[in-house]
Amino acid sequence: MRLCTIIILIILIFTSIKTKAQNYELGKVTVGELEEKFNPNDTTAPATILFKKAKTFFTYDIKNGFTANHVYEYKIKIYKKEGLSWANQKVRFYVGYENMNKEQLEFSNALTYNLENGKIVKTKLDGQGTFKSNVNKYWSEKTITLPNVKVGSIIEFKYILKSENIVEFPDFQCQYDIPVNYFQYKTAIPEFYIYKPLLIGYQNMTSDSKITSGSQSFANQYNQSRSFTYNQIDAVYSDKNIPALLDEPYVDNLENYRVSIRHELERVRLPEEPVKDYAMTWEGVATTIYKNESFGKQLNEKIFLLEDLKRILMNVESMDERLNIIFKFVQNKMNWNEKNDYYTDKGVVEAYKNQIGNVAEINFILISMLKLAGIEANPVLVSTVENGIPVYPTRTGFNYVIAAAEIEGKRILLDASHKFTSPNILPLNVLNWKGRLIKNDGTFEEVQLPPSNLSKENFNLLAAIDANGRMYGKARIQRTEYDAYRFRIENNMSEENYLEKFERELGNLSISNYQVENKKSNFKDPILETFSFTSNNQFDIINGKIYVNPLLFFTRKKNPFNQEQRHMPVYFGYKNQVKYNIMIEIPEGYVLESMPAPIKIISEDKNIIYIQNFSNEGNKIQISCLKEINNAIFAPDQYNGIKEIFQKMIASQNEKIVLKKI
Repeated sequence: MRLCTIIILIILIFTSIKTKAQNYELGKVTVGELEEKFNPNDTTAPATILFKKAKTFFTYDIKNGFTANHVYEYKIKIYKKEGLSWANQKVRFYVGYENMNKEQLEFSNALTYNLENGKIVKTKLDGQGTFKSNVNKYWSEKTITLPNVKVGSIIEFKYILKSENIVEFPDFQCQYDIPVNYFQYKTAIPEFYIYKPLLIGYQNMTSDSKITSGSQSFANQYNQSRSFTYNQIDAVYSDKNIPALLDEPYVDNLENYRVSIRHELERVRLPEEPVKDYAMTWEGVATTIYKNESFGKQLNEKIFLLEDLKRILMNVESMDERLNIIFKFVQNKMNWNEKNDYYTDKGVVEAYKNQIGNVAEINFILISMLKLAGIEANPVLVSTVENGIPVYPTRTGFNYVIAAAEIEGKRILLDASHKFTSPNILPLNVLNWKGRLIKNDGTFEEVQLPPSNLSKENFNLLAAIDANGRMYGKARIQRTEYDAYRFRIENNMSEENYLEKFERELGNLSISNYQVENKKSNFKDPILETFSFTSNNQFDIINGKIYVNPLLFFTRKKNPFNQEQRHMPVYFGYKNQVKYNIMIEIPEGYVLESMPAPIKIISEDKNIIYIQNFSNEGNKIQISCLKEINNAIFAPDQYNGIKEIFQKMIASQNEKIVLKKI
């Protein structure tokens, strides 16, 4: 009897192991997988990629040479209704090549699995669930919608992308907004092509490579079958339990930290042909870009600007004034077509004529006008936040260009493509580490894009409290530099809509006598807001005592840094100083009972400073508060220190000033 029990237990254990074990092959779905109600490593996940597998291999034909084939397989479990969107899959492919055939994309093995009355039922995708559309002249897109998908379903599909572009492979993405239980990426690359694999993100994946034998069969020009053999490098990358990539406060671009694998071609060494080097240095990238006709040649197109330049600079001798006049003229005349590029599209002449162009066309016009005016000016290649941080020299490392002018040894960075920018105030997404300034003699230098000086916000308030719980007063808010620029772009709306939004953000404050200066003009000058305010809900009255937050309606309630761990840097964008100077008048019949203790917090490197002081004289309470962020970006290992400082800062802001009835 005891032996029988042991045997049964062993059978149950092995059955459990078999049920739990994942099979990383399409078409292998178990009852246990379909019965699973949540991801054990992330119970909040609406879905999970049970596995993602891919392989890259080469085929050959005598006309086109080698072609890269990228095969992808997915198996996904749906846990919640929020995960149903994974039934819709979209894949883009490039069709805009000039000297190569369009890429080809084909889906297959698309199935949905459900558990019905204890049995596995599968539904196959038919032709009606597949769609193709043109995104633009360069890209097309194929979409599939898996059938009969519901909470509890497992879906799987496969697709192959065939491309004659062997210079750069598509990124192999290993991390998504949902967890990935397992990924594997295999490559089989002929010895003729040397690639540089780039591993992006913080995940420590397993990788291995070895030299093996490869072969290709093809038909020659006489349609005779031929073949050849060669050595090839087989590599495999894999990992398990990759967590979902979730957005966190103060992140520049989430894509910079998504775990992925990239391959870029460094060298081609085909038999009986000279070696061709694709390996890039930053010098090589800059030189190649400058020599392109849509870059260097366009910067030499100047004659068409002379007439307008003479008109706007008549009797203007000061170089600083010339720069400001030219910048404002180009900014007002030209309209951005919302296309980022460091190459021109239609060309500067046509863009100027039509008063519309991409970033390169507008800023090249600016550079040429500055040069004609006797001001040294050069282009600066930039990668915007959305394009990522160009850590390695790469042809796609840049996607934007601005201007750099020099007057008496002082460098001024300029971007006339956006309407609220000004000299040394660039769009926020351009403040991305470093740019590369290129001169026409071929020399270049790095340019720091984030500003070195502080942007400032100063809040001055005079507030009076009455015994009935009503508060009224006046406020004056001044914003400079990037804080002023951010205000302009984020509040580019009617005054009525802005005040409705502003009142709501400040706890349903009632604002009157509102005035604002320099919001839509004089972009170099600070934004200045003044207004009167009233409120009936800014403090509590309990047992004859009034409890007041020191910063009133500007009090921060929650710490934005509440994660246990952080793998991404903390990105503030630019250095910032915020000052509050608040005077509160105590109501008649009340006196001050207590107020919070002063607080002073300074990080070891002095990159974060927080100071809050209190004083009382007669029926007036004076509160002064200073917060400084003296660095644009902090490394992940500094996260705990930042979290602790913000926690103390918020706690101090929420300590009450207590007024008691006489």
